[in-house]
Amino acid sequence: MPTATVEPVITTSPTDHSRKRWNRTEFNALENSGLLAGQHLELIAGELLKKMGKNRPHVNATTRLRVWMERTFGPEHVACEAPIEVAPDDQSLSEPEPDLIALNSSADPFTLTTPLPSEVALLVEVADSSLALDLTIKAQLYARAGVADYWVLDVNNRRLIVHREPEAGSFQSITSYSDQEEVAPLAAPNSLFPVASAFPALESQVH
Repeated sequence: MPTATVEPVITTSPTDHSRKRWNRTEFNALENSGLLAGQHLELIAGELLKKMGKNRPHVNATTRLRVWMERTFGPEHVACEAPIEVAPDDQSLSEPEPDLIALNSSADPFTLTTPLPSEVALLVEVADSSLALDLTIKAQLYARAGVADYWVLDVNNRRLIVHREPEAGSFQSITSYSDQEEVAPLAAPNSLFPVASAFPALESQVH
């Protein structure tokens, strides 16, 4: 059955405070200069974090989950690695690009503006080496933004960690679902997602 989870809380920046903290204006200027050509960076809490190269389990899990999200919310409402807005106090130092987002039905998917947290029906990070970051720094960032439904797909442990009820900068409900379970997004309660469908089938044990 689903397990209530208490994840470690980290309130500091992802790296040492002695390093330069970047803001959005500087980050955008750096991107426009061409100096970051070929690099995929994400601005989180003033740090430029390199988006890790995707291994096959990560790519496969993301693809499978995206297919399900497109079927559930409609292809035009699902985006991969697209930026979203965060809480006003975080906007100058953070511009996250979640692995997957689904916009709610009232949001215009073809607008030129960055989606607001209130327009996000479901936000997903697919984690292997980034698990600690996704469960701490990013979870707090999304909670402060008021994201209602934040999922972390833990590739290495074949589980889905569902964060809900954002309040006072943290999620009050954190539940872990194993690959034997299924869960529906808040915005589509009749669309169950079988956690196992994100992963390859386990090989049968030889007795």
